[in-house]
Formats: sequence, structure tokens, C-alpha cells
Amino acid sequence: MFPVYLELGFDHILDLNGYDHILFLIAMCAVYSFSDWKKVLILATAFTIGHSITLAMSALSVINVDSALIELLIPVTILITSILNLFLKPKNDRNWLPHYFLVLFFGFIHGMGFSNYFKALLGRESDIILPLFSFNLGVELGQICIVAVIMFLNFLVVKKGKVSQRAWNISISIMALVLSINMIIGKL
Repeated sequence: MFPVYLELGFDHILDLNGYDHILFLIAMCAVYSFSDWKKVLILATAFTIGHSITLAMSALSVINVDSALIELLIPVTILITSILNLFLKPKNDRNWLPHYFLVLFFGFIHGMGFSNYFKALLGRESDIILPLFSFNLGVELGQICIVAVIMFLNFLVVKKGKVSQRAWNISISIMALVLSINMIIGKL
């Protein structure tokens, strides 16, 4: 059971058909340089924690949110992240603390997008701890892979290609912003 849910979580994040998670991670990373990789991993973990809490609450029937609303809110999280990247620059880690909570909250929303499917996968299983843990471990491993690729691309473009971090951030954030607006329009 553990490997099945681990693979499902990993595939869930890396699924190009549901590229919203990947796009969110790209937008989340845009403002950070390669040397900030630890901060980015903490953000990815905050996202996974939010995702995990939502899945647990859904599996236990504590929450039940209209899936159409969630499908609209997911690209809104990408839009907000992109806009924040364009207009806010943290002066130090303490000023950026709200960003971690925002990513955690966005993890709640993204988790709700998968909660009905996850609940159906569980079926009549009475113990949700192992499936939930292994699924979210797979999510985290998938996110680490995505973050590693994004940060490596940042290194190549910014450090080796001599493009400014600001130009990188603006380019990536505008791309994510445009794609999220397109997703939002498609949901309306």
C-alpha cells in the first residue's frame, strides 16, 4: 500500500495534464535565487503541509468544498503569487514570514483540488494514516524534483547566463501570471 500511494503522490505533482501545481511551484520559486534553495525547500514543505491537512480533513469528512470553486481558486493562487513576485521584495527573512503562511494556505486550496479523488481512492479503508503519509511524501518528493529543476535553471540563466535575478523573476512571474489568467478564464 505504501508504494502505491507514494507513487500516486509523486505522479500527482508531476502530472503535466494538471500542470497547475507545477506552475504554482514555478511562480513560487521565481523570486528566489539559486543560493536561496533552502528557503524554497521550506516553502515547498509548507505547501505540502497545507496540502496534507486538507486531504486529511477531506478523507475524514471534516470539510467538503465545491470542486468548481476550488478549480477556480487554484489558478487564483498562481495569479496572486505572480503578482506578489512582481511588486514585493523581502528585505530579510523576518519580513518574508507572511509568504510562508500564504504558501501554506495555498497548499490548503491545492489539496482541496485533489481531495475528492483521494477520498475515492481510500474507499472504505479505515486507517488513512499510512495512505495519507505515503501520498504526501510522494507529493513532497515530486515537489523537490520540480524545485531542483527550477533552481538549476535559475543557476544557468542568472549565474552562468548573466541575466539579473530581477529579470528572471519578472519573466517567470509574467509567464505564470498570463497562464493563470488563461486558466481562470477557462474556469468561468
